[in-house]
Amino acid sequence: MNYRVVFYIIGQIMELEGAFMLLPALVALIYGETQGLSYLAVAAAVAGTGFVMSRKKPANMNFYLKEGFVTVSLSWIIMSVFGALPFRINGDIPHYVDALFETVSGFTTTGASILSSVDALAKCNLFWRSFTHWIGGMGVIVFLLAILPMAGGSNMNLMKAESPGPAVGKIVPKIKKTASITYIIYISMTVLEFLFLIAGRMPVFEAVCNSLATAGTGGFSVTDAGFFTQTPYIQWVVTVFMILFGVNFYVYYLLTIKRFSDAAKHEEARTYLIIILVAAGIIAFDISSMYDTVADAIRQSFFQVGSIITTTGFASADFNAWPVTSQTILVMLMFIGACAGSTGGGIKVSRFIILVKTFFKEITSYLHPRSVKKIKLEGKPVEHEVLRSTNVYIITFIVLFSASMLLISLEGHDLITNFTAVAATINNIGPGLAAVGPTANFGHFHAFSKLVFIFDMLAGRLELFPMLMLFCPSIWIRRRSNRE
Repeated sequence: MNYRVVFYIIGQIMELEGAFMLLPALVALIYGETQGLSYLAVAAAVAGTGFVMSRKKPANMNFYLKEGFVTVSLSWIIMSVFGALPFRINGDIPHYVDALFETVSGFTTTGASILSSVDALAKCNLFWRSFTHWIGGMGVIVFLLAILPMAGGSNMNLMKAESPGPAVGKIVPKIKKTASITYIIYISMTVLEFLFLIAGRMPVFEAVCNSLATAGTGGFSVTDAGFFTQTPYIQWVVTVFMILFGVNFYVYYLLTIKRFSDAAKHEEARTYLIIILVAAGIIAFDISSMYDTVADAIRQSFFQVGSIITTTGFASADFNAWPVTSQTILVMLMFIGACAGSTGGGIKVSRFIILVKTFFKEITSYLHPRSVKKIKLEGKPVEHEVLRSTNVYIITFIVLFSASMLLISLEGHDLITNFTAVAATINNIGPGLAAVGPTANFGHFHAFSKLVFIFDMLAGRLELFPMLMLFCPSIWIRRRSNRE
């Protein structure tokens, strides 16, 4: 284990977080809020600690996959631990475990909240909640790679540990340029949504926060009413952008270089859009009797389908009161999630495509034992390593999901609450059903259950293994060689 480079990168991450905290401090200054002082104090402490850790660059900057996993998981934990302090210091969230839950939910773009009301929060705290979504959406490590290239293959090892999906590839040959292009697209789409929201006469502060939350597919709202009372125009704008941010960003790169046919043929993106259309169509039909017009039912179904499959977690209706068929479809979408290489969470559409194709391949092999058929994705054969990692991921997901269900069941909540609470946190969605529905929150759980949810949120955002590897003793054993 190359400990020096791990500490060096974590130090730089802490410096970045300190810089990020200056923004909510600026918001507090604009609105004349004293809560901004807590952000300045924590920013100074975090940035100062980070400077000490990263002031001397290690002679050996090369490191490998296990260092990448450890660096990424520890970075997200440390960011959350310090990111929660302002909430606790300024008193808007008096208990630290609650503040940590809210912050982890923000960084992991989950959107689950322990707050029963956000109207009373200071503007700087509301902004920080939404801004953590935006930071976590694309990933702070990816941002770091855009401005600080590592040596050799280390870049890819960091990106593999943080980027969602069964396989990580380069948009262009150099990882630094890939990270830069990704962030340019990310920022451009965020600004574009902000302009559309402003055109719909949404207040500037709300437009900023909602754009940040939508871009990160997070779901924290800045008002108790959320999107329940927003105009149809605003709801459609947010619906469209939630769906857009759930698309693999490689598709947008193809569009920018005018490879329109390649973008249109992208298998995962097409499957993702088909799932949305089919699910929204069925739900719209199922809930049509609950709304005055068919247009209202269509708008609400598309909003909630887009919100759930992209794991954004915004709500424009109380789908807890929808028919069981509609609720069942939404729960299924919780697990499917968005595309790989997007800001969305969940298991990912690409993994389900691989699993379905593997299923049909196995059925064919039973019928025709001598047949040889390669599984393809995006027109290219899927390597055995990707198939193996996909199967291992699903098994690990089921084990972690089951263990989490068992642990929180000790509180005595009903099965639907427990099941959807774990589904909502490990898939980084936000709301579930029953006691954690769109009009409820996670505040009624005990501290132990909240810690379980915190781990699930981090594990879900980092694709399980970076967090689980922290519990492997061999990771921490110092060896003479840094090679795996």
